[in-house]
Amino acid sequence: MNAPELSTAPVQDGDLARLMQALGSQAKAASALMAKAPAALKNQALTQLAALLRENFAALQTANQRDLSRSAAAGLSGPMLDRLKLSADALETVAVGCEQLAAMPDVIGEIIGMKQQPSGIRVGQMRVPIGVFGMIYESRPNVTIEAASLAIKSGNACILRGGSEAIESNKALAALVQQALLAAGLPAEAVQLVPSTDREAVGMLITMPQFVDVIIPRGGKGLIERISRDAKVPVIKHLDGNCHVYVDDFCDMAMAVNVADNAKTQKYSPCNAAEGLLVARAAAAEFLPAIGAIYAAKGVEMRCDAESLALLQAAQPGATLKAATEQDWYEEYLAPIISIKVVSGVDEAIDHINRYSSHHTDAIITRDRDRAQRFLREVDSASVMVNTSTRFADGFEFGLGAEIGISTDKFHARGPVGIEGLTSLKYVVLGEGEVRR
Repeated sequence: MNAPELSTAPVQDGDLARLMQALGSQAKAASALMAKAPAALKNQALTQLAALLRENFAALQTANQRDLSRSAAAGLSGPMLDRLKLSADALETVAVGCEQLAAMPDVIGEIIGMKQQPSGIRVGQMRVPIGVFGMIYESRPNVTIEAASLAIKSGNACILRGGSEAIESNKALAALVQQALLAAGLPAEAVQLVPSTDREAVGMLITMPQFVDVIIPRGGKGLIERISRDAKVPVIKHLDGNCHVYVDDFCDMAMAVNVADNAKTQKYSPCNAAEGLLVARAAAAEFLPAIGAIYAAKGVEMRCDAESLALLQAAQPGATLKAATEQDWYEEYLAPIISIKVVSGVDEAIDHINRYSSHHTDAIITRDRDRAQRFLREVDSASVMVNTSTRFADGFEFGLGAEIGISTDKFHARGPVGIEGLTSLKYVVLGEGEVRR
């Protein structure tokens, strides 16, 4: 397959409307070519991209350092700087993600559910690309590769608009993506980065239904609320990540302490970090002093209901402890802060989570199979876990190769959105001359 003839004429940044129209039309043309691209070429682009990421590590670090230095000088908060950093581990993770995607079966064109009908016709559904998706995200430059790699594997085109704080990193990464696409004989315009940091570009991108089939925002609650309100195309989203760990009274105590520690402190800034800890009353006297000692040593502030506050004050007098407010139960801290509440048992834990959580990811630590099953069935969240850390809630850890984001919506895609979340199904009907009577 030869590289397609698509317009690559430079577009001046000053004319934003013209810039966005050009990106849209080029993405639409590229999407038609990507939809029919052989799996071998898509996989070749992904393996080439993984190699380029490793070969260009030093140059990517230099670009990222420019972003970090500028953002630190501008007063960007610690958690946001952490998200902005393009570490060696982060680059290796996205490179492995590209290779993992390349090794996965190509689902495009797959026909499922084929059934013979009384009329003689056979009816099934074929998986096809969505077309063009727009990705709007803040900080995390690794999202550029995650979005690009999933677009390639799923046969879509995408338009990426990263945050201004990561513009140098994103430009460097996007250039490698386009290099990999061209090396595989695929259109470079299948993955385009909006080169402008003008915030009006977002407003234009989400109101171009003639070019864009779906918008995927990944960032702060304010950004996602704005996009959900103003978009003229469908949106796949989650507003925040108020995730919980519930420690049941019938549990392995050492496991519970280890999981509650990891879910909160392994990394504070991701949306799958635990923000709320619920503890069954019968386990609280043993569990809270143990986890409180770990949180105190790591500088985690604990915002507690009256019962947990009393237990922790007695066991950890030097810890940073505060009485929780009603708002704390709703809060996504993205920081070394956690809310803690003692509950009567699994019923109250489920009720609390369904009332206060953001329906992202919630976990139970228990040895009781029936309670675990009830938790899985009744907690209304995109990912529900038993005896493991909420930090596993991402596409790479779920074996999806990468993720475009985590959706808390209930239509089309829910939870980590990988290849299948970026496809649609159309009905296919096979016959042998049947006519309707």
